[in-house]
Amino acid sequence: MLAGVWFCYMTFGLSMASLAPLVREIESDLAFSHSAMGTVLGAWQFVYIFAAIPCGILLDRIGARWGLAIGALIIGLSGIFRGFAEEYIHLLIAVALFGLGGPLISAGAPKVVSERFEGKDRGLAMGIYITGPGIGAVTALLLTQPLILPWLDGNWRVLLQIWGGVSLAAGLFWLLVAKESPRTPDGVEGRAIMSGLVEMLRIPAVRLILLMSVAVFSINHGMGNWLVEILQSFGADVSRASALATIPVAVGILSALTLPRMAVGSRRFSVLILLFSCSVLASLALLGEPVGIWLYLALIVEGIAAGSMMTVLVLTLVEVPGVGDKRAGTAGGLFFSAAEIGGVGGPVLLGILFHAQGRFSSSLMVLALLGVLLVASVFPLRRHLLSKA
Repeated sequence: MLAGVWFCYMTFGLSMASLAPLVREIESDLAFSHSAMGTVLGAWQFVYIFAAIPCGILLDRIGARWGLAIGALIIGLSGIFRGFAEEYIHLLIAVALFGLGGPLISAGAPKVVSERFEGKDRGLAMGIYITGPGIGAVTALLLTQPLILPWLDGNWRVLLQIWGGVSLAAGLFWLLVAKESPRTPDGVEGRAIMSGLVEMLRIPAVRLILLMSVAVFSINHGMGNWLVEILQSFGADVSRASALATIPVAVGILSALTLPRMAVGSRRFSVLILLFSCSVLASLALLGEPVGIWLYLALIVEGIAAGSMMTVLVLTLVEVPGVGDKRAGTAGGLFFSAAEIGGVGGPVLLGILFHAQGRFSSSLMVLALLGVLLVASVFPLRRHLLSKA
């Protein structure tokens, strides 16, 4: 089942990153401007914000087996429909469709793990599946231009449909290996899920984690989207900057496979402080435009933070008293709906600050400040959770 979750989440990253290396081809073929392409690239995130909570509730109603399968189906159809787009509105709708399937995967994955794993195994399982979207994104970015697109004679439409087919295959594989979610009695289930959203929002720890998720996604998406440009501002050419930007990705995979497993019991708060502190140190180190070994150390520290911050925070959320396995889908929907506000706002804010100043110093200071606020927020979170233990 964990392999099935990973496969579905990998196709999430594959579809998410599939358009980025094809921007020039699509703009040329469909006569797009950069502005029009920007709205297409952001369409799924806009839909995602509003779809995440309903998708989370749906997951708790129908179970993760069918929820993830439907999510993979929608993502697959999104990829296939992109290949048939003949004008702006067609591609916009096809990409926006991804925003309906994505939350079923991102909220369904922690639900499966919370139902099937406990203790250290739960943290390790979360660390394993969270490597999926990163590997999917790297696959799309590294293979599209140098290998697959030339093999297809530059036919970007067929390539997007191939990625869509991979998502359909992931959904089928998941159905073959998945077991039904543990069910509550039907008479209780409807009332519990319908009232669960309001009840969870009444829990102080849940509200605090949702606020923290906005900051975490602002940091991760802000740094992730702009790191190549930040490195180029230090004087690196685009090839070297792109190569350097893969260091945090690689370190992040190792971080995701190790640190979440350690985040059990009260030790979880120490792990969160470590991760948030690494984020602060990385932002401040990059602010000084480091060179040589110091640049590599800054990128490594950034990878440690980026690889596990979200995972440990989700792990904390599903174990909050009053959430639990039965509400993990709804809780995941809440988490990603809130977090994606930062996922959209972080890169936009950094772009605005760079445009105003012509440098990334203010942007990096904002990221460091968000990290400091996250470190400070661990202490009230610890107080809320330990008082309920």
